[in-house]
Amino acid sequence: MKIILISDTHGNHNFRIPKGDVLIHAGDVSSRGRKTEIDAFIKWFQSQPHKHKIFIAGNHDFYFEEAIKNNIEINFLDLIYLNDSGCEIDGIKFWGSPIQPTFFDWAFNRKRGEEIKKHWDLIPNDTDVLITHGPPHKILDLTKKEEYVGCKELKNKVLEIKPKLHVFGHIHEAYGKTVRNNTVFVNASLLDNKYRNVNSPIEIEL
Repeated sequence: MKIILISDTHGNHNFRIPKGDVLIHAGDVSSRGRKTEIDAFIKWFQSQPHKHKIFIAGNHDFYFEEAIKNNIEINFLDLIYLNDSGCEIDGIKFWGSPIQPTFFDWAFNRKRGEEIKKHWDLIPNDTDVLITHGPPHKILDLTKKEEYVGCKELKNKVLEIKPKLHVFGHIHEAYGKTVRNNTVFVNASLLDNKYRNVNSPIEIEL
């Protein structure tokens, strides 16, 4: 299975997306989370040729959080939207969550510690591909201010369940790929910290 990974496009969808079996977007599909931006993203994402297209929301994507609170129904067409939920494709089990440690007054914020740990406890132990918006602590989470801002509770869960792949974004300047304990970690942010279109989608074979 060839998986294409992207994140943090913020409404900028002028990218060449490689062909593959599964296309994953790890959140921040919009800039300000307005419905018009979300609609534009869904239309663009749905137009991609990949057989399976999975995405989660990010801290900029307020409309998804508002939809949950106000029981607003969104037509995702043939897309797979994950929100503390999972799916299975050809025997590969995916799980996605938009939650991240409190970051200013953005969407899907949770306090570090027990509050955010409740979300990570939902992740099944047999997850093969984990999709979160924020990174785990000290794994592709170093900011331009030289601070590690990833989630310690998320890292503990990932080290416990050992997924084959963990993809995220959120920290634009930490774009890249690394391997720890046989798990491939990918920060797939396509825009840099100045919101410039500089990075490329990352391809992974599972």
